[in-house]
Amino acid sequence: MSGNASLLRSSGNITNQFAQPPWRVALWSLAYSCVLLVAVFGNLVVIWIIVAHKRMRTVTNYFLLNLAVSDASMAALNTPINFVYAAHGDWYFGDAYCKFHNFFPVAAVFASIYSMTAIAVDRYMAIIHPLKPRFSATLTRLVIVCVWGAAVVLAFPLCFYSKTTAIRNRTLCYVDWPRHKTDEFMYHIIVSVLVYLLPLVVMAITYSLVGVTLWGGGMAGNSSDNYLEQLQAKRKVVKMMVLVVVTFVLCWLPYHIYFIITGLYPNIRKWKYIQQVYLAVMWLAMSSTVYNPIIYCTLNSRFRAGFKRVFRWCPFITLSHLDELELTSARFQRNRQSSLFALTRLESSMDTHTSHSSRRKSSAASRYSSLSSQSRLATRLSLNGCQHPPAVNTTPT
Repeated sequence: MSGNASLLRSSGNITNQFAQPPWRVALWSLAYSCVLLVAVFGNLVVIWIIVAHKRMRTVTNYFLLNLAVSDASMAALNTPINFVYAAHGDWYFGDAYCKFHNFFPVAAVFASIYSMTAIAVDRYMAIIHPLKPRFSATLTRLVIVCVWGAAVVLAFPLCFYSKTTAIRNRTLCYVDWPRHKTDEFMYHIIVSVLVYLLPLVVMAITYSLVGVTLWGGGMAGNSSDNYLEQLQAKRKVVKMMVLVVVTFVLCWLPYHIYFIITGLYPNIRKWKYIQQVYLAVMWLAMSSTVYNPIIYCTLNSRFRAGFKRVFRWCPFITLSHLDELELTSARFQRNRQSSLFALTRLESSMDTHTSHSSRRKSSAASRYSSLSSQSRLATRLSLNGCQHPPAVNTTPT
């Protein structure tokens, strides 16, 4: 997240050649302010919906809670600071916050993307392997702690090597790598692989398998209303999470491309309009914190009911009785131990077992009937034979 500092240092000028006219700063201020306000407020509403309602405390929602916390924190603690520093080229916030400013975004993004990955794995286990154990509440908390632990380890070099330097009338905040030309580029490659490519490959595989199962042709055999309702519910959850992942990919792809290209061709950082490119790329990356609450509200009825409750003071928002029941009534709750495909497979196995049992019983009954018939026939023959004297052997001895 220290691309602006690298850009400023690479210019080789003591004067700030990237200073912008006031009208341009005002436009960028408006754009970044919208991201800040919508992201913080929207994710705080998501956090409230999950924490304040017991019905929302599911495995998937625990990971969504972690995702919302990381997004809200990054939007509040880094977006405005990043914009001020990128727009003015002067660090006003001290050495300690310089370390935190470079460290926290990478840790937060790591926590966000691996929360999405954990959701994908949980959906895969629930749908593809419904009879195997899933994430428990304790395991979910442990996974979240491990994710943040790994995030801290990955981002620690940025904190360790960050420093501030005063030059003339301004201050720079940057990461002072031991081997500046190679270390910075290699670190961005590692981050791109661990925080972007690897989790996306995992999610692409898991959601592809889930999609084939949910929308494929292997779901015949049950047409009950409850089955179809559960199937539609699972499809909606998968659609929502796929859209969240695609949004994240599109928002962060230009950011990673920017740092790879500027790492390979450092002279690009001296380009006259590179500061505008950096601000646009950073705005798009930061805007990824905005869209998730909108997606939840649009595609999930329970989150939508929660947002309606928060905005019920608006004249065009109507909170119906059904919306209240979505978050409070136990009547709508499903048994967490039951699974759509577990039921389907159990029913199929029961049907198969019943069919085999029926065939075995039918076969046994047929054999019994045949033996009974033979026994009755033998009895009749025996009885018939007893009505005549036995034959006398006339052959001479």
